[in-house]
Amino acid sequence: MSDRYLRLAWAAAGITFFLHLLANPHYGFFRDELYFIICGRHPSWGYVDQPPLVPLIAAGSQLFGISLLALRATAALCAAGSVFVIVRIVTQLGGGRFAEIFAAIVVALTPVLAVFGTQVGPDMVGLWLWPLAALYLLRIADGASPRLWLAVGAVLGVSFEGKYSVVFFAVALAIGLALTKERRIFATPFFWYGALVGVAIALPNLLWQIAHDLPMLSVLEAGQHGKNVILSPLSYLVQEILLTNPLLAWIWIVGIVSALRTAALRWLGIAALVMLAEMMLLRGKNYYPADIYSIYIALGALAIARSLTVRWGRIALVCATPILAAWMIPVAVPILPTPQILAYTAFLRNALHLSVASENHKVARLGQDFADMHGWPRLAATVASIYAALPPSERAGAAIFTDNYGEASAIAFFNPTSALPPVLSGHNQYWLWGTHGASGATIVAVDSRCPGGAGFYARQRIVARFSNPLGMPYEDDLPIRLCRKPRGTLADIWSSVRHYN
Repeated sequence: MSDRYLRLAWAAAGITFFLHLLANPHYGFFRDELYFIICGRHPSWGYVDQPPLVPLIAAGSQLFGISLLALRATAALCAAGSVFVIVRIVTQLGGGRFAEIFAAIVVALTPVLAVFGTQVGPDMVGLWLWPLAALYLLRIADGASPRLWLAVGAVLGVSFEGKYSVVFFAVALAIGLALTKERRIFATPFFWYGALVGVAIALPNLLWQIAHDLPMLSVLEAGQHGKNVILSPLSYLVQEILLTNPLLAWIWIVGIVSALRTAALRWLGIAALVMLAEMMLLRGKNYYPADIYSIYIALGALAIARSLTVRWGRIALVCATPILAAWMIPVAVPILPTPQILAYTAFLRNALHLSVASENHKVARLGQDFADMHGWPRLAATVASIYAALPPSERAGAAIFTDNYGEASAIAFFNPTSALPPVLSGHNQYWLWGTHGASGATIVAVDSRCPGGAGFYARQRIVARFSNPLGMPYEDDLPIRLCRKPRGTLADIWSSVRHYN
């Protein structure tokens, strides 16, 4: 490929990174980001509800002190990597400058993809690596060395260490290839070598999950029974369109249709349909397949470029795209001051009466993504002050117990140098970490009944209520209790406090 095409890819990636770097570090740490950091500070081959890659990245970003900028710079890098790869896909398929620029703009401004490039989380890994796997497969199908199968295996293996849903993407790609003439690219020993590379990278986490009785399956099962929003196939498709902006979603739809109609790309079209079908059948959250959309935005940009040959029409479309995207970007990326985003969110909700919530919770004023970026430092300070007010004799045997990993992680993260006791919870990885040797003689219980049930602690009373009106409704008006005089130790009742979801 010419240097010009490569320079354009680097320029698009650089602009994307710079814009995210400016926009991302606002409001505060997201609930899950705090959890990832705390998990990463306990290095392991796996965790109850996730593979190890994202926690290690998150914890590594905080090695030189608390920094939201440093944390979210890692997500910005993934967004930039995604745009770079998308431009290379367009180039690989013979697209020119218009198709490359158009695809880069749409990928950067598609709301759900912008979210993945804003918050540190498992989906940011696939944002970059899923399109990269597709690019390598396109090159193999176009006659490149079959040794590229080793790169495919490595990319999918690393993706697995970021989020398990890459398995469904890999299956979709394999089915797409197997059902078309491109199945010929399987006829090389390097396919098997690549598969071995992928399995070798994924194996440590698989073994960890097996050794701990596959807790991720329990998490997924719990999500199917009350936590997650369950959608019909039609509703699921509507959600995909909403997540990708109804004014821009037609581009990835055109990409899928174009792939299905093109013999050499039909395998990619089939893969998209398989991936969506898998998520519908398995009742996945609405954003689970979203990392594939950048691939089909690239294919859609190619198809549009071949149909729209008039120069002024191309210029108009490139100029119109940011305008069409602008109305959804403020609810995907934290670029507006809090009073303005409150008003704008209320306006959209009242005007459109639409929801893209993936979990069954009361709707927050800011939407879940932004609501869960508010209040955590104040919660940590409130709990620290309650603990500090305990008599010295009680502090020695005290522990903090929370209802969920967000609360526990916030208290642990924002009190790094204080003399707080262990922060415990029965939620996901926190339950597996156990009691840290705490007897539970005195418990500061946050948003939770005293552990062990009503009769385990003889004395319990609410000593404070934490107000967080901008947070999720279930994180507002939190009761904080003091639990005293247990009828045993925490170890006696620890198995009863576990909740995986």
